[in-house]
Amino acid sequence: MAGSTPAAIAFIGFGEVGQTFSRGLLANGAAGIRAYDLLFGSDAGRRLEDAARQIGVGCGASPAEACSQASLVFSAVTADRAEAVAAEAASWLKPGQIFVDVNSAAPSTKQRAAKAVEASGAAYVEAAVMAPVLKPGLKVAILAGGPKAEAVAATLNGLGMNLTPVSETFGRASAMKLCRSIVIKGLEALMVDCAAACEAWDVKDPVFASLHATFPSIDFHALAADMRERVATHGIRRAAEMREAAEMLTVAGLEPGLASAIADAQQRGARREGAA
Repeated sequence: MAGSTPAAIAFIGFGEVGQTFSRGLLANGAAGIRAYDLLFGSDAGRRLEDAARQIGVGCGASPAEACSQASLVFSAVTADRAEAVAAEAASWLKPGQIFVDVNSAAPSTKQRAAKAVEASGAAYVEAAVMAPVLKPGLKVAILAGGPKAEAVAATLNGLGMNLTPVSETFGRASAMKLCRSIVIKGLEALMVDCAAACEAWDVKDPVFASLHATFPSIDFHALAADMRERVATHGIRRAAEMREAAEMLTVAGLEPGLASAIADAQQRGARREGAA
């Protein structure tokens, strides 16, 4: 597989990640892409189906139908659905197919998903997306894990992606992502709550000036505005990710309370009409 273009690619889940990756992969020579999303066929799913057609992606009536001819199957759903989607896919995946799990899930979740997929005879690659995809697009940094990580990285990097194999053991790539997420999502939650408290007491300027004196390289007014928007836009998804981080900590015998509190803060700050 290394260095060759897959005959076809499929996406389970056609949100921001699926659309962004599909657009870039087709532009770089992917032979064809099909997708399935749980919303397809509903009123809410018409926007996704229209987006697929505009990009040049075919819409499947079911995950099995969408992925039947794919060499590579991307799972790009939500953290809380990652394991269930892998378990369902195990009923129709076949030997020779590779299931690339790009969901932000706990190492233990990825390990269980890998076990389910491999029982079908298909291969599983753990993929940890290390940043929001919109700005970098196809070049977003992705850590890959599993016995097939190097081969899949060679194929997808040949189509313009940016995968770095980090381990043949499932779980390590996701641990690297979620340990980082504790800091990134935690800082966002802190800044949102700090800014809200400052506004409630009309002390934002002096507080941010004090913070700037301690950390002179940071514009705290800009940082607070940026992080508030990130949480408003992505808070529901990031809350699910931080609950996976809490599971990671629990499995390691560590206290998950901080990660759980960050999840609550992210969800609390999400803009309800489009946060997911």
